[in-house]
Amino acid sequence: MKKNGYIVFGFLALVWGLTYLFNKTASHYITPTQIVMIRVSMGFLPLFLTALLHGKLKWSHLRHTHHFVVMSLLAASVYYYAFAKGIAILPSSIASILAGAIPFFTFIAALLFLKGEPINLRSVGGLLLGFTGIVTIARPWEGVGGGIDLAGVVYIALGSACVGLSFVYARKFISPLGISPIALCTYQLGFASATMLVVGDFDGIDAIFVNPLATAGLFIGLGLFGTGIAYVCYYYVVEKLGAVKAASSTYIPPVIGLATGTLILGETVTLTDLFATSVILVGVIIMQSGRTPPATSPATLQDVRVHSRPEHA
Repeated sequence: MKKNGYIVFGFLALVWGLTYLFNKTASHYITPTQIVMIRVSMGFLPLFLTALLHGKLKWSHLRHTHHFVVMSLLAASVYYYAFAKGIAILPSSIASILAGAIPFFTFIAALLFLKGEPINLRSVGGLLLGFTGIVTIARPWEGVGGGIDLAGVVYIALGSACVGLSFVYARKFISPLGISPIALCTYQLGFASATMLVVGDFDGIDAIFVNPLATAGLFIGLGLFGTGIAYVCYYYVVEKLGAVKAASSTYIPPVIGLATGTLILGETVTLTDLFATSVILVGVIIMQSGRTPPATSPATLQDVRVHSRPEHA
């Protein structure tokens, strides 16, 4: 059974890593808002069916609707939009590297809003090292005419911050509710779908059907697998391998995003970018090793790409 867990773990990391590619190809045809609208709607379907078949959805949960709405914004609507916007502006490979900084934003949010979050020289050192890698990629000293659009960096940072806040919000307000994680994710994507369908613009959305590969990538790759089925796989991995190993799956997608961006989309990545990637990953490892994680339920480890992820992207 543990072997099956590792197989699903690898599949999950691959699917989350490919979301940067699918986001980028879709951005050539439709707007970031439209991308998110399709993504959350397609992701909601498998989660809803799974939760319904397993009897996880309860009418009594409706009294916690305000919490579900907040999580839908932090861990879905705003997060996905910020990433879709950032990926549209930046090379997908660069965006995936920057998304590797999600654990840093989670750590900062925990320090600000949670009591008893451990802090020591190792965790702070890892945090500073990671942000050094981010600054190295952003290269703000090159100015507006530089190779990296700072607006894209800001959007990815915004999305990462939302994910970080979602972890903290889930730990503080969602976990004590004792609701099944699969139900929580269903409510989260359900409200996100409703939100995006209300605020979204359908004008020109049919342009995505011009390219069959981009269509399949968005509806099937990013929406169905990268969002909906990925959540189901994530909780399977949590059950079989534990929450800590499941959370480590968020370290792999940035590497896959870097590879697909360069090998498939032909994006240029410099040695400086590769060095910065290594710095960010080392920073994450150092920071996490300096923390003593409290007892955590799967409900506190939602997406994100993270992902987280990073839901991931």
